[in-house]
Amino acid sequence: MRASTRIPALAVAGVLALTSLTACGGDSTSASGDKKDKVKIMVGGLDKVIYLPAMLTERLGYFKDEGVSVQLLTEPAGVQAETALVSGDVQGTVGFYDHTLDLQVKGKQVESVVQFSQAPGEVEIVSDKAAGEVRSAKDFKGKKLGVTGIGSSTDFLTKYLAVSNGVKTSEFTPVAVGAGQTFISALQQGSIEGGMTTDPTVATILDKKLGRILIDMRTPEGSKQALGGLYPSSSLYMQTEWVNSHKETVQKLANAFVRTLKWMSTHSADEIAAKMPADYAQGGGKALYAQAIKSTLPMFTKDGVMPADGPATVERVLKAFNPNLKNAEVDLARTYTTEFVEKAN
Repeated sequence: MRASTRIPALAVAGVLALTSLTACGGDSTSASGDKKDKVKIMVGGLDKVIYLPAMLTERLGYFKDEGVSVQLLTEPAGVQAETALVSGDVQGTVGFYDHTLDLQVKGKQVESVVQFSQAPGEVEIVSDKAAGEVRSAKDFKGKKLGVTGIGSSTDFLTKYLAVSNGVKTSEFTPVAVGAGQTFISALQQGSIEGGMTTDPTVATILDKKLGRILIDMRTPEGSKQALGGLYPSSSLYMQTEWVNSHKETVQKLANAFVRTLKWMSTHSADEIAAKMPADYAQGGGKALYAQAIKSTLPMFTKDGVMPADGPATVERVLKAFNPNLKNAEVDLARTYTTEFVEKAN
């Protein structure tokens, strides 16, 4: 496998320092395990339900059981988490698998080593004020639509939904509004007519009657309906060069995460919610947070294995709108590995 190209940090160290002070959902850094193996993992939003296995693995003590010391850091958007990885400031990212394809065509070799999910877990929300004029993705033309960040997976998916419904990417405006309260505020203030977000933000918006669900991709069925197939999203992805030179450590991480996914598949949403930091509910309360987890649970795999036809779906979706990928040759076999999860299982 090709080694990843290293790029300048571009003040990512400063971003990491700031992150430790401005976590979304409580402490942005946390460590577990001993000093034998140390790994920093950047998460594209620790309090997002789609990335729940990251913090849950720590809360269950599975990193410690494997003897690996993991520091979890948080960024509001997956594209920022990706930047921290390729700059070498962290060894792993919990984010969307689609970034591995995007990075490959840019000459950076990154691979998913544990696949958390088989569906995006994302929801396209429309504000109550705009619900009358935005009834489907065909109505995106001329609208301002919220995404976590430009170049993020929510940005990718929004563009695909638009072009697959006859709307050019130049005919609507993606607006970087993050997630949680910043997304909710943008919706309330009319800065966006709608946007793509995840639970628990979705649950809060519905509870406050600020918006309605336009497209629901929290389940495999929803993914197939919107995207034409299973869409592997949240994952642990790492630079291939680092994976190949730290196989023992990567195996420990895979063991811990697969154990968590199996635990999730045999426990209720209420039991899962009880293990998580209280402030991850984003002010919605325990019951609403548990409901948010229940709505999103179907997206998760039970074994961390990449769905067989998932990578091809992701490639097709990205090539529909991304000029960098449209005519590029993507070696899908190099965007993920099942070596570690197979051993873990």
